Amino acid sequence: MLDVQLRKKMPHFEMDVQLTVEREILVLVGPSGSGKTTILNAIAGLDTPDEGSSITLNGQVYFKGKGQCLAPQQRHVGYLFQDYALFPHMIVEKNIAYGVKQKMDQAARARIDQLVNVLGIGHLTKKYPHQISGGEKQRVALARALATEPSVLLLDEPLSALDRETRLQCQDELLRLHEMWKIPFIIVTHDMDEAEKLGDRILFLDKGTVREVVDNTSAK
Repeated sequence: MLDVQLRKKMPHFEMDVQLTVEREILVLVGPSGSGKTTILNAIAGLDTPDEGSSITLNGQVYFKGKGQCLAPQQRHVGYLFQDYALFPHMIVEKNIAYGVKQKMDQAARARIDQLVNVLGIGHLTKKYPHQISGGEKQRVALARALATEPSVLLLDEPLSALDRETRLQCQDELLRLHEMWKIPFIIVTHDMDEAEKLGDRILFLDKGTVREVVDNTSAK
């Protein structure tokens, strides 16, 4: 379970958000600049909350004041950025293995092989990012994020640059992976159709404040 109590002074407002995420898909929607990506960055350790904030995952403290702030590399967080952030000088198989290179044991290799098979990217492993399509990059980035066995997966508008057909296919892929991995997913999107298809709960954020939370489980 992920528990977030986030306070953050932003340029035009004060963010004050509380949320708890079980093994579900939580989708964050709201206007640009409302604080959606800030929430993801705070969970990942890429942004420092203000005093009075608290972030814990399965009982492990990620942040509780300046004295308790776990480094990003020590958090069991997978993060899929909007631009996928693949290393252009590395072939696909090295991109996927990058996060686990320090502990590349037999179990890690088996996990990567499973992800490659599940995501259907075995034929891409020797290619470079510039040689593959947007949908293929998305699958590679997903494999890399999951290869580290994260306890939570964060996705910041991961499908926004894809054409409609590829986007729908990747939405199905995300649902299938969530069913397999059973970990919290937090997804940022501006697309309400996407939010309704993917989200167990949809959280509407505006100027750093939660305006509404919709239970969407019956509609999925």
